[in-house]
Amino acid sequence: MSKTKAPKGTLKKVLGFISGYKLYVLISMLLAAGSVALTLYIPLLFGEAIDLIIGKGSVEFEEIIKILLKTAVLAAICALLSWLMNSLNNKITFSVVKDIRNKAYEKINSLPLSYIDSHKSGDTVSRMITDADQFSEGLLMGFTQFFTGILTILGTLFLMLSLDWKIALVVAALTPVSLFVARFIAKHTYNFFREQSTVRAVQTALIDEITGNLKTVKAFGKEKDSLITFGEINEKLRKTSLKAIFYSSITNPATRFVNAIVYAAVAFSGAIAVISGGGITVGILTCLLSYANQYTKPFNEISGVAAELQNALACASRVIEILEEASEIPDSADALIKTETEGNIEIKDVAFSYTPDKSLIENFTLSVKSGQKIAIVGPTGCGKTTFINLLMRFYDVNGGTIKIDGTDIRDITRGSLRSLYGMVLQETWLIPGTIRDNIKMGKPEASDEEIIKAAKLSHSYSFIKRLPKGLDTVIGEDGGALSQGQKQLLCITRVMLTDPKILILDEATSSIDTRTEIRVQKAFHNLMQNKTSFIVAHRLSTILGSDKILYMEKGKILETGTHEELLSKNGKYAALFRSQFAKS
Repeated sequence: MSKTKAPKGTLKKVLGFISGYKLYVLISMLLAAGSVALTLYIPLLFGEAIDLIIGKGSVEFEEIIKILLKTAVLAAICALLSWLMNSLNNKITFSVVKDIRNKAYEKINSLPLSYIDSHKSGDTVSRMITDADQFSEGLLMGFTQFFTGILTILGTLFLMLSLDWKIALVVAALTPVSLFVARFIAKHTYNFFREQSTVRAVQTALIDEITGNLKTVKAFGKEKDSLITFGEINEKLRKTSLKAIFYSSITNPATRFVNAIVYAAVAFSGAIAVISGGGITVGILTCLLSYANQYTKPFNEISGVAAELQNALACASRVIEILEEASEIPDSADALIKTETEGNIEIKDVAFSYTPDKSLIENFTLSVKSGQKIAIVGPTGCGKTTFINLLMRFYDVNGGTIKIDGTDIRDITRGSLRSLYGMVLQETWLIPGTIRDNIKMGKPEASDEEIIKAAKLSHSYSFIKRLPKGLDTVIGEDGGALSQGQKQLLCITRVMLTDPKILILDEATSSIDTRTEIRVQKAFHNLMQNKTSFIVAHRLSTILGSDKILYMEKGKILETGTHEELLSKNGKYAALFRSQFAKS
């Protein structure tokens, strides 16, 4: 979609979200109409009062007081209507933004892993938070001022025509100037605000990346390089922001200049009409001047709203882009909900690549019987983690089949398929909350006795009971002050508690010291009894007792067998084993 068409398309989509609040929008319009009507009626009362002051004879104080009291009552009603309208507009705006955010977050959860892998998390966060906030501000201003401004323009023009059509024509003749100014500014503002949002997202992504990996940055002495990169992006944001703000900031002075011309034209022509006896009084001239001011003021506001709406639409388009991303292929209507498994897995002629021009896994065939322990080893990038991704159906195979108990995993719902696995990754994931909350994540109904039993099996209970409040100890984001090994032990405990039929251990003990690793290996040995297990490992000491070891390179299984069988072949696995255990 081109940039020139983007605002129209985005506006149509935004209106689709607003359509869910049609009743509120209608009530808001009625309140706006009532507020505008009273606002336009009050100058007529003041005009009558002025004529009672400067007319022939004595000043009619009683009539003037009545008019002032009537004006006060109408002003109070007008203020109440405006307050109700603004409150309703707030409700509409933030409800719409809430709906968009909810749908965007829901969409993120349904996006294929390929999208998450190919987009920076900081950019996605910026779309969900910053762009949504900017959109809400522009939308609120549009609701509050746009419709009211249109009604004010139409109402004042009608009243001026009824009071003096000649002066009204003077005002109408100058109207195209305001429209031209508003159109010129709106035309140039969108692209600048769109660019500003894009650069801001890049900056957010960089900050997220640097703060999340600050130890690595410091370890490699990259502070200066990161500052230079940040400075370049920050300078680009400054330039794009200045351009966007320049065009939006000239709105007010430009339209005020036009307003002053209109006001001067009405004052001049009206004064001549009063002096020459042209049929209008000083009170009517006062009304005309007030209406001229009210007539031109909305152009000033609408021009400002137009600039803000361009910013809002630019931000909304970035959020909506997430909504329009293709979701992962949904489960078929007749997909099997599998709650139990024997653990038999058959993989036949599987082919997969992340990009069409670069093959990774080809002709991958493997038969795994229930209860077998399968170890997968090989150099980095050989396809070990990719195989796990396919097994979990984070990605679908390009060719071949993966079957569990004779059923193709594509014929099983993703949720029920993944519930069959217990997975411990090299990267730990802990939520802010208590130790108990983190352990029982996969089994919310678990009792403390079950949790403690699992913690003892995983050797995490020894450090948990030393914490200030034991299982009730609150940890921060990503484990807070816990060591990497302690965090990994908690993740292992979580899997032990769920007691799954199929285990996936992807470098599960890589962050644990050697002494703890020995104890955990014993716990894993007990846990893996009668369970199908896949163990991805670089440290070969953790997989010596496996029923079958697969040595992979470039997505292919080059060697298969037990540890002793592979050593006797004296091939690539044997060379890898000797490199890790050779005497110095």
